[in-house]
Amino acid sequence: MLCRLSVENYALIDSLRMELDPHLNIITGETGAGKSILLGAVGLLLGARCDTSAIRDTSRNCSIEGTFDLSGRDLEPFFEENDLDYAPQTTLTRIITPAGKSRAFVNDLPVQVATLRDLGSRLLDIHSQHQNLILSSEEFRTSALDTIAGNNELLEHYIARYMRMSELHRQVATLREAAEEGRRNEEWLRFQTEELTAAKLRAGEQAELEEELAVLENADHIGEALTGLCNALDADETGVLSQLKTTETALSHIQTHYPAAGEYAARIRSVLEELKDIDSSAAAESERLDADPARLAKLSARLDSLLALQQKHRVTDEAELIALRDRCAEQLAAIDHSDETISEAENELRGVQEQVLALGSQLHEARAKAATVFTSEIARVLARLGMPDTHFEVELAPVEPGRTGCDRIAFLFSANRDVAPRPIERIASGGELSRVMLALKALLANRMQLPTIIFDEIDTGVSGRIADAMGEIIEQLATTMQVVDITHLPQVASKGSAHFVVSKHEGRTSIARLTEQERVNEIAKMLSGSTVTDAAVAQARILLGK
Repeated sequence: MLCRLSVENYALIDSLRMELDPHLNIITGETGAGKSILLGAVGLLLGARCDTSAIRDTSRNCSIEGTFDLSGRDLEPFFEENDLDYAPQTTLTRIITPAGKSRAFVNDLPVQVATLRDLGSRLLDIHSQHQNLILSSEEFRTSALDTIAGNNELLEHYIARYMRMSELHRQVATLREAAEEGRRNEEWLRFQTEELTAAKLRAGEQAELEEELAVLENADHIGEALTGLCNALDADETGVLSQLKTTETALSHIQTHYPAAGEYAARIRSVLEELKDIDSSAAAESERLDADPARLAKLSARLDSLLALQQKHRVTDEAELIALRDRCAEQLAAIDHSDETISEAENELRGVQEQVLALGSQLHEARAKAATVFTSEIARVLARLGMPDTHFEVELAPVEPGRTGCDRIAFLFSANRDVAPRPIERIASGGELSRVMLALKALLANRMQLPTIIFDEIDTGVSGRIADAMGEIIEQLATTMQVVDITHLPQVASKGSAHFVVSKHEGRTSIARLTEQERVNEIAKMLSGSTVTDAAVAQARILLGK
């Protein structure tokens, strides 16, 4: 239930605040006073798209705030799922900046506008005049019938299976296409896989080959250099090792007289150990090193083979060749098992299709049963609204499974019993559509358990006794929920628990809740026009039961 509404800097509204009654709130006012603007502000609060042109003063923000009583609405799970703080008195806020940026809050916590829209749809339903055209929407007709049938859980189950069926249809088509393409490429893939497998590829092999080839191709020069190193280190008398050993011995003999000599001798011994190790390694490497033309030829051939494969397949190293080999092997395996994979997917698809048809059949039966209740209830309300000869019928035609079932639902209508009913959107007048929509809303509202509904001139096109009947239906609806009704009809306005008047002064829209006497005067004005007569006042008192 909407308890309070505050609007700042929106269109013709500079600042507006209203406290609403929990039952029937009537809003009246002259055409152009700003009633539709008020609805636009409420729409923004519920997550409608913002438009900076609606900001009155572009130097400050536009702000709409509504406080709702959520008691008994079982909305705690929604708040928990969206990580919001639940409070029985919850405030929704929408702020639009002059730059066009939108911010939304629930109990002062920032939320996405989509979250605000989702929560708003659970709190309030706005029916404006143009929504009479929603009768032309099959989605609306289906939703209305499912609401009467209580199909929510069954429909969710059906939609889940239908979505899985659609997914499997796409999967099977993709698998078949891939299998067909695979069969076209199978011979080429098999040749590629066999060629690359036969190459016995190994990660890092190319670098190893290039390193060893570099040594073998320069074996003579390397051998000469190593021999020269060994001779320089270990030649008799002239070798570095021999000379350093002699020097180390001489220094050791004089360290008693010259202590620093001992340090020099120790350092030379350390150098000698390192040079001996170099000499030993160089000698061993020199003996191992062999030009080995056969080995050189073998390694060269292997490297040429790797490079040729890389060039052929347009890759840069053996790692990419290995990846290509594995990819080809996987594709071949998929081709070899494609029939089995497709068969498994098709079997699952057939099973899900059977489930979809079974659930669709259950939906159809539930809808057909609900259609009888739906038709009789609509006819009963329409009779109260001065249309006793109306023929209203729900037609269910079988169709291929779709997102909402296997039925195409139409509302057939005729205002006269001797005229065959036709789709309501093609035959009903504006006034007839208004009455049908009121009947639908009255029938659906309680079942949808919406706490608040706003009617924007749903009584368009009716008058007199029918207007009074409309008022009675709206008044009755307000006994179980909060209703806000924007109306031009005094018969409807007189039914309210609270009466607000929207007015415009000097380009600014304001709203005021009327006292009892002010209410008499307002309804009298609605009856007689700008000049209020005594007869109009008396009639207003009768309408108000005073």
